[in-house]
Amino acid sequence: MEFRSLGRSGMKVSRLCLGTMNFGVDTDEKDAFRIMDMALEAGINFFDTANVYGWGENAGRTEEIIGRWFKQGGGRRERVILGTKVYGEMSDKADGPNDVAGLSAYKIRRHLEGSLRRLQTDHIELYQMHHVDRSASWEELWEAFEVAAHQGKIGYVGSSNFAGWDLALAQSAAKSRHFFGLVSEQHKYSLLCRLPELEVLPAAEHLGIGVIAWSPLDGGMLGGSALKSDRGTRTSHQKERIESLRPQLEAFSALCKELGESEANVALAWTLHNPALTAPIIGPRTTDQLEDALRAVEIKLDGAALQKLDEIFPGPGAEAPRAYAW
Repeated sequence: MEFRSLGRSGMKVSRLCLGTMNFGVDTDEKDAFRIMDMALEAGINFFDTANVYGWGENAGRTEEIIGRWFKQGGGRRERVILGTKVYGEMSDKADGPNDVAGLSAYKIRRHLEGSLRRLQTDHIELYQMHHVDRSASWEELWEAFEVAAHQGKIGYVGSSNFAGWDLALAQSAAKSRHFFGLVSEQHKYSLLCRLPELEVLPAAEHLGIGVIAWSPLDGGMLGGSALKSDRGTRTSHQKERIESLRPQLEAFSALCKELGESEANVALAWTLHNPALTAPIIGPRTTDQLEDALRAVEIKLDGAALQKLDEIFPGPGAEAPRAYAW
């Protein structure tokens, strides 16, 4: 496994990040334990979760599964760089009107305590804002995160789904407080979603913020199964999207065959090629899927392959403003 510093921090994380969104939903606890054990054995030390995973009335279930896995001991907690998130609703009636989606010092404090309890740990290495909340001031948010950091409950602060100018505003406010600010931005990025190349990726790279790519396979669209026969499990929207993308997906599949690699691993390797990317998030439902994904770190795409991928999945062409001006 390869490792890289997370943003401008000195903390080293694996080039693949284990996503846990399926734990307690599509993957039962026993299999989740196997996947996490296998990930550690393979050198993956970077785990990502969120307080809302489990979803709806089951929100928090995924954190609870991870907490019970930590409780087994064996150095599991000590070997993991753990990231979780705050923003969404947790169906806690005690919070009343303050449990709506969003951010506040009140919510950060309460939801952090809830995550620590479910995860059965006293600290979280990376505490991430799951979404931007432009109605909350950075003065309020940074003060809340500073308190949590000074208490030793969090190590670093990250963001998710922020625009480039949100990153700039956040870092400017943190600098005025002599606070480290954001160390990472978790953003949707894949061969089918290259818009971040316009402003988010260059902004993050300039500000020393490591980018973690979520949905690098675009919900499985780049995983190789989209072109397989439909077994009646796809929605009408998914079917329409596959048909609209069929020429690109077929060209992509043909290129992967030439390279002798699976579609999923080529898609992951492509994200790893970008210097702004710290790690893509992989979300295996089974140990077999995890084992397959480990190959992506070893794939080095040459110039010809990268050019062909640009032709199949065109990006914006350059950073802003050169993409649309001069």
